[in-house]
Amino acid sequence: MSERRVRPARPHLKLTEDGRRMREVLTYSRRGSRFTPRQQQGWDAYADRYVIPDDAVDREDFDLAACFDDPDRPLAVEIGCGVGEATVALAAARPGTNILGIEVWRPGVADCVGRFGEAGLTNVRMSSIDAVWTMEHLVPPSGLTELWTFFPDPWHKTRHHKRRLVTAEFARLVAARLVPGGTWRLATDWGDYAERMIEVLDAEPALEGGVVERWAERPVTRFERKGVAAGRAITDLAYRRS
Repeated sequence: MSERRVRPARPHLKLTEDGRRMREVLTYSRRGSRFTPRQQQGWDAYADRYVIPDDAVDREDFDLAACFDDPDRPLAVEIGCGVGEATVALAAARPGTNILGIEVWRPGVADCVGRFGEAGLTNVRMSSIDAVWTMEHLVPPSGLTELWTFFPDPWHKTRHHKRRLVTAEFARLVAARLVPGGTWRLATDWGDYAERMIEVLDAEPALEGGVVERWAERPVTRFERKGVAAGRAITDLAYRRS
């Protein structure tokens, strides 16, 4: 008899042997969950259509592709959608691609699904599951055509650098998930994080790329405007799996 496959516990669900919640180094912190009236309206109208419930991924038979209307379409993922400004534009421009948006801030998810519904999109879904865990356990090897990481939390204090998303381990994981020729696009307004991203991604043998001109398809979001207003330079990167 074949051994039953059990998916590892997600972050926030891991416990120590004596039953206490395990302290984990995560790339994000969960902020407030209170909705504005507009966000509540968007959530009520569209969450059932676009949001993958957290506990759904714990099922033994969970299949990410099956969450979309057409499971056979190629998959792209955006990590850190914010309020969906980039997500809705990129999903609308790619009707033949399934788009998974990952955002742990629930009011942001509500904003996203409201935008999706207003735009009549059918090829996008949202998840609030940890992005690293999702990439490791839900996205199959060579199952990703594009990955977008725009303005990830810079964790600018030195003691918090360990929480940054772009690490050697994550770069190795992304390279394994991208199809040959698949692209990872990144943008940041923090100079030292840009330097670290370049250092990490240049060192990953399965990826090739570097600094590029601003990607025309990426709309200017409030995060970018905030960085520009503060006098910070925007760095765009693009790396392809060789």
